[in-house]
Amino acid sequence: MPLLELRAIEKLRDDELEEARALQNVMMPTESLRAGPVTVSHAFQPADAVGGDFLDYFKLSDGTIGLYLGDVSGKGLPAALYAALTVGTLRGVRKTGTSPSEVLSTLNQRLMIRSMPRRYTTIQYALFDPHTFDLQIASAGIYGPFYLSGNNCRMLDVSAIPPGLFAGSTYEMTTLRLNPGDSVLFCTDGLTEAFDRHGEQFGNDRLLELCSSHCLEAKPDLLAAIFEAVESFSCKDEIHDDMAAALFHFAAQELS
Repeated sequence: MPLLELRAIEKLRDDELEEARALQNVMMPTESLRAGPVTVSHAFQPADAVGGDFLDYFKLSDGTIGLYLGDVSGKGLPAALYAALTVGTLRGVRKTGTSPSEVLSTLNQRLMIRSMPRRYTTIQYALFDPHTFDLQIASAGIYGPFYLSGNNCRMLDVSAIPPGLFAGSTYEMTTLRLNPGDSVLFCTDGLTEAFDRHGEQFGNDRLLELCSSHCLEAKPDLLAAIFEAVESFSCKDEIHDDMAAALFHFAAQELS
């Protein structure tokens, strides 16, 4: 193949990756959310190859706070485009009074209409009521989230089939009554499935141990500590997937 043609192909690939990265950045919040005693912050570390991680958090008109985090199967521009489809669909689903389980059920129905071979998304959706202090969580295909309370951390067992695969999928929901000082960590598998040079994964146990050691300071500092630990574990050069996380923190303050 002529050199000029090879360079043209490489440039096209670079342009596609740049476009995918721009799409992915648009699907991330630009800043933390603060509403009374609630703070929601995030961290995102892209891999060399473009993936389909996405997350967002927002305040709805009734005062409730919504949060979602997800990861599309595959990499590259196709994954970024499917993530954009998922986010666009979510924005049409997340309505006042709609529970997380209903949101994921509706999302599944709508993604089934636009199904793509070998393409699906794992996702967690949460909704916090500032009047009852209840955080409702529905999850599909992602481990966790991780609940930090007092001086310990535990992984919640909330999951189901990822939306976009099977019609009629249902999604269970768990409810946490948060106490001042509690936090909930949502993250994609790029963190727990990071490899070291010997092929060992970072894993859920290391993440749980790290969260437990930071329970009393579960703020954005925790996100920085987690990402630093994963990058150190994987020697940075071995990061093979995007890493995204959101930390919901309920501070010990009066509600405004």
